[in-house]
Amino acid sequence: MAGLGDLAGLLKQAQNMQREIARIQGELKTRTVEGSSSGGAVRVVATGGLELAKIHIDPSVLASGDATLVEDMVRMAANQALERARELSKSELGKLTGGLSIPGMF
Repeated sequence: MAGLGDLAGLLKQAQNMQREIARIQGELKTRTVEGSSSGGAVRVVATGGLELAKIHIDPSVLASGDATLVEDMVRMAANQALERARELSKSELGKLTGGLSIPGMF
């Protein structure tokens, strides 16, 4: 019957880890990172929950009238912000898992 006790302990540890992961993911949603392009003319803020929170475009960029250029600048800044958000998430959740990569978690 020692095996059942080990299983119960393992299940309890898994439940505790699941609660801790949910707590960290909630905290990540309140943390932000920033990506930028063209020397900061376009800045995008993303949350650790991988959502875009704010986009700032310097009015001088819009004055150029080149929509394709502006679109590219926004895309580059957004991709940079989201990559930084993924790195933040991986770092914070990695502390809990000891660096173990769990599929679907990062």
